Amino acid sequence: MNGKLILVVDDEEVVREMLEDTLTGEGYRVETAKDGREALTKIERLHPDAVLLDNRMPELTGVEVLEFIHRTGNQTPVILMTAYGSTDVTIQAMKLGAFDYIVKPFKLNDLLLVLQKAATMQKLTSEVDALRRELGQQEPGGALIGQSAQMQEIYKTIGRVADTDVTVLIQGESGTGKELVARAIHQNSSRQNQPFIKINCAAIPENLLETELFGHEKGAFTGAGNRKLGKFEIANKGTIFLDEIGEMSQGTQAKILRVLQDREYERVGGNEIIKVDVRIVAATNKDLQKAVEEGSFREDLFFRLNVVSIHMPPLRERQTDIPELVAYFLNKSNRQLNKKTQGFSPEAMQMLQNYSWPGNVRELQNVCERMVVMATGPVITADDLPFNVQAAGKGLDLAAHRGRMTLKEMLMDVERQIILSALQDNNWNRTVTAQQLGISRRSLYDKIKQLGLLE
Repeated sequence: MNGKLILVVDDEEVVREMLEDTLTGEGYRVETAKDGREALTKIERLHPDAVLLDNRMPELTGVEVLEFIHRTGNQTPVILMTAYGSTDVTIQAMKLGAFDYIVKPFKLNDLLLVLQKAATMQKLTSEVDALRRELGQQEPGGALIGQSAQMQEIYKTIGRVADTDVTVLIQGESGTGKELVARAIHQNSSRQNQPFIKINCAAIPENLLETELFGHEKGAFTGAGNRKLGKFEIANKGTIFLDEIGEMSQGTQAKILRVLQDREYERVGGNEIIKVDVRIVAATNKDLQKAVEEGSFREDLFFRLNVVSIHMPPLRERQTDIPELVAYFLNKSNRQLNKKTQGFSPEAMQMLQNYSWPGNVRELQNVCERMVVMATGPVITADDLPFNVQAAGKGLDLAAHRGRMTLKEMLMDVERQIILSALQDNNWNRTVTAQQLGISRRSLYDKIKQLGLLE
């Protein structure tokens, strides 16, 4: 971190001078501040690379200064200097985003080590910011969005692995954005100007998947009138994305393993060995470790794929990212549909954050697009939201019923609320409501009659 600017904040002049002399001698540039207010002014004006902040100061304590920094979203690493035994202060500081703390009196080597760690973190943060700007511009497929801790770790991992040729396995539920991660890895690699080929292993019948991947020779089977190139050949020099790789048969898995080990394969019905230079990124919504234990997935292939593993968290585990995702999807839908929807009301946004999103980011995107189309005003209100999002936001008021109803009665009441809300959402159109609920029209009519629902 030599040459970097350190802001030393302490109300004791002798401490400021001692730290300034020491750090200058180690090659740092140093600015000082005698209290919290001066520190905040200098942080905003000087943009230091790290802040060495004393806690016990008049007017504003170090923790209070840290809270101000935290509110502004400033990412400067802050190292809090505390007295021995200030456990509560330390915990509070770390919760507010302090990079680290150091207990007075401290040794020079300990301080230099903490500053070096801060330098590493600051470098990674800069790389993440640059990567996120690039990811936000990538097309097709949209962008990776989110400031949550989980997403920050994913950005860092992408930054570390993108320009290597290691195989990456992306795991996570459907709709979490696994393909976006694969595209981000490709776009930020040395292969970015070469093909990115995606193949959904679950969407292609097993008897055709091998041909899609490896191609076939003329006459290889009935109907094979011409030679066909496979996806691996087309992706040569680029990246191939094997989505839902957990759905592959053992036979196809063996051929993928050969490509990973030897960088070669043969077309179906042929003997010619084809050499290929391709980076493999795979994704699955299955637990492949469990599939290995059950014998449905090859252990040797799993180890070959799992060189670097990225877990995409479900949206319910990163709900703080929802406002940013919503803003992105609204802007995108407004551009595509020539609309001017301004956003969601606070109540509607709270409902979006309370909902569990079983379809993850893909479901949120669909809801935003639908709301832009259907909205009657510039602001989307809670009443505009789909019935299932409203129901989750209201919690269905189960607590009010507990103790007054049997379990059967409570379940019927929940069912009544959900169906009634869906019917009202769709102006009592039974066909649309049945499709939305995933039941037949006949079942819906029976439920309406059973639950005594009237228009």
